[in-house]
Amino acid sequence: MIGPILIRFGNTEQQKRFLPRILSCEDWWCQGFSEPGAGSDLASLRTRAVRIDGGWLVSGSKTWTTYAQYANWIFCLVRTDPEVKKQQGISMMLIDMSAPGVSRRPIRLMDGTDEVNEIFLDNVFVPDDLVVGELNKGWTYAKALLEHERLGIGGVGRSKHLLSRVREMAGAVAMVDDPEISARLAGFEVDIMAIEATTLRLLAAAEAGRTLGAETSLLKVRGTEVQQGLTELMLDIAGPAALPESASDCADALFSNVAYQFLNWRKLSIYGGSNEIQRSILAGQVLGL
Repeated sequence: MIGPILIRFGNTEQQKRFLPRILSCEDWWCQGFSEPGAGSDLASLRTRAVRIDGGWLVSGSKTWTTYAQYANWIFCLVRTDPEVKKQQGISMMLIDMSAPGVSRRPIRLMDGTDEVNEIFLDNVFVPDDLVVGELNKGWTYAKALLEHERLGIGGVGRSKHLLSRVREMAGAVAMVDDPEISARLAGFEVDIMAIEATTLRLLAAAEAGRTLGAETSLLKVRGTEVQQGLTELMLDIAGPAALPESASDCADALFSNVAYQFLNWRKLSIYGGSNEIQRSILAGQVLGL
């Protein structure tokens, strides 16, 4: 997500410093966008940056930060001008996770893991050379970044893998020829083909130098609906074997963790901008409604 933004908006020094390390996986980035009270209404963020000599002091918090426990850098949206319209006073900054004043608190999920986290920023110094692009243009950069994020959330590879697993599950319990199951599987296969074709079309546009635009919201909506639908079908096929205590007794490892995946993937239609928000974007910016 941050790579394309640095290519498009970052300065030469930022590109030389960070892009090779992204490709080599020397740097692992996490995303500092959502805050308590600023999720889908991201422009309401309250993390503040105060100007000092040579840079900024950043204070505030971020939440639902995925895999922050592994990250050594975080790209953050912060408010640099509280006097203007909320979308116009936001900047994007790159922050070292090991910098003084940065701390993390895990958010425990139902399986005991801490996939997501809270990040706290307490007067963290960010030098001027780690501000991306122009000051107070962060909202523009965030919208461009979210186009790339939503392209990825479309999840063609993930959906294909999940569809293959569901077919195997249906075969394992002799349900693959059940008319209802067969129809649902066929429907998902057609949907995935359509999502893949749209993804390739948008990637071709990006390679040709065109911006992705609001059409990526379509991939976010349909991609997450298909992925959630496949987990629902998994649950229907597994039945009682989907429960953790039952899965351990099941001879087929295909049935392990089904209930947890179903519950965990309820998040897909919420993160990256909820699907309701995406439909509004499509209505206004694509359909002109």
